[in-house]
Amino acid sequence: MTAPAKDALQTQQRRAFWLHHLHQWHWISSGLCLIAMILFAATGITLNHSAQIEAHPVILKKAGHLPRPLLDQMQQKHGADSTDLPLPEPVRDWLKTEMSVEVSDQIPEWSQEELYLALPRPGGDAWLRLDLDSGDLEYEITDRGWIAYFNDLHKGRNTGSVWNWFIDIFAATCLIFCITGLFLLKMHASNRPTTWPLVALGLVLPLLLAFVFIH
Repeated sequence: MTAPAKDALQTQQRRAFWLHHLHQWHWISSGLCLIAMILFAATGITLNHSAQIEAHPVILKKAGHLPRPLLDQMQQKHGADSTDLPLPEPVRDWLKTEMSVEVSDQIPEWSQEELYLALPRPGGDAWLRLDLDSGDLEYEITDRGWIAYFNDLHKGRNTGSVWNWFIDIFAATCLIFCITGLFLLKMHASNRPTTWPLVALGLVLPLLLAFVFIH
């Protein structure tokens, strides 16, 4: 085999090697982020038109009375100046069993007369108030609908650390998908003359819109 033929063969083998691995990473990353990308793209539209999408919040109110042993425990907790801790486990269990109110490790706000606990959530809001003298409980939850719920998932608002980690991993997977796609474009560009003009348009168009129409 002549030297030019050998070099051509090696070049072809390198190209085949990179094409194989780029295609593999490209389709794996696309499969992993496909459904989430559809979700984030759809909620990008709903967020962009949030002023035109009418919401109909549904408000649910509950009232109850904390049993005296649990109230005494809360009063002792308040008197011990340990108010930077979450509600005691027995109180949380009682709230879940008797009032169907889920409380995790949120830190309540204390005053001389009452305890107030904010319970924000995706697509809505909630709060709990306890009278430290009488034990009277008030609970209110606001549900703004499923569009608001998915919009908050998009923003990572009141979703917790697990969902925030998911967003970071999803973003990294999208980067792999886009970067491998860019290299695949480069390797096929010689047979597709419109490749780089389209890539340049994808760069120039948003910059032009931002400079001209955003003030």
